[in-house]
Amino acid sequence: MVYKVIAKQGNAKSAHMKTVHGEVETPVFMNVGTVAAIKGAVSTEDLRDIKTQVQLSNTYHLHVRPGDEIVKKLGGLHRFMNWDRPILTDSGGFQVFSLAGLRKIKEEGVYFNSHIDGRKIFMGPEESMQIQSNLASTIAMAFDECPGALSEREYIEQSVQRTSRWLVRCKDKIDCLNKLENTINKNQLLFGINQGGIFEDIRIRHAKEISQMNLDGYAIGGLAVGESHEEMYNILDAVVPYLPYDKPTYLMGVGTPANILEAVERGIDFFDCVYPSRNGRHGHVYTDSGKLNLFNKKYELDEAPIEDGCGCMACRAHSRAYIRHLLKAGEMLGMRLCVLHNLYFYNKMMSEIRDAIRYGDFKEYKRVKLKSMYDRQDKI
Repeated sequence: MVYKVIAKQGNAKSAHMKTVHGEVETPVFMNVGTVAAIKGAVSTEDLRDIKTQVQLSNTYHLHVRPGDEIVKKLGGLHRFMNWDRPILTDSGGFQVFSLAGLRKIKEEGVYFNSHIDGRKIFMGPEESMQIQSNLASTIAMAFDECPGALSEREYIEQSVQRTSRWLVRCKDKIDCLNKLENTINKNQLLFGINQGGIFEDIRIRHAKEISQMNLDGYAIGGLAVGESHEEMYNILDAVVPYLPYDKPTYLMGVGTPANILEAVERGIDFFDCVYPSRNGRHGHVYTDSGKLNLFNKKYELDEAPIEDGCGCMACRAHSRAYIRHLLKAGEMLGMRLCVLHNLYFYNKMMSEIRDAIRYGDFKEYKRVKLKSMYDRQDKI
């Protein structure tokens, strides 16, 4: 991996990351395809059309269905889903948080009951790396525990120490797997994950520790899971300076356009979030003038596109009135068009952010974007 910073304004940076599956320009938003598909009937051809750079899939969910061994037999995730750009696979660590009622955490790993059929599953650092190697993603995430941001300090301390021990095991395992003859992607990258809730001292200590491991990239996890936006920004202010500047920094599971702009200003390079697709499936669409709810009756006779001048498939060919009709009728096309618009909006915003950093205009871009989107927002 080659990661070259080409522009900077304050802590915000615009850079190129070269991988075995192509070059990535950052800051970048990764479209979330948990089970190797974006919810809302979005194909990989659609993703190429809206200039998606990186697609994210989930280790736990693909292990449960269809099975990582099956994906490997079919040539790996890129071939399986017909996607020729980078893929990042989440390690399954977030499911340690989200499936709290179905798991038990031990030093060796986590015991799950499948959310699909209840069967017992064990996943530890080695298992997570093996699954991700079978999937042959471009970037593998280290297996960690994602504790609730508002957990007690004592629990956070113990959890972070275990995450550190797991990271060592992840690195050892992926180094071994990348050398095996039958491994599909022998250049799979590994990103470690910083944890620590909203305790700045724990976060900083952990950032210093994992920075010594010379990983390919570093993520900040355990945010956007219960804390306030200000608490999240405070943690970024505290932690980012202690992560390697010359490696990608990834803020996991974030977020809104405002979250992204604030995080870019603090030095974050990678983002992912389900908001664009989830909101789109419910008729909520992003525009430079705020977020619109197309179920609102005021759009019943509105012949304008979702946003004037937008180049997405929905806006080029359809009116708000028509898309509203599709949504009200329960037609999948309505959800698809809204999801495509939102993903296009996010990817275009990231392109605008990169340009603004290159030209030294990021602070003004951020000010104008936030004022435009949030001062005139259509409340939903």
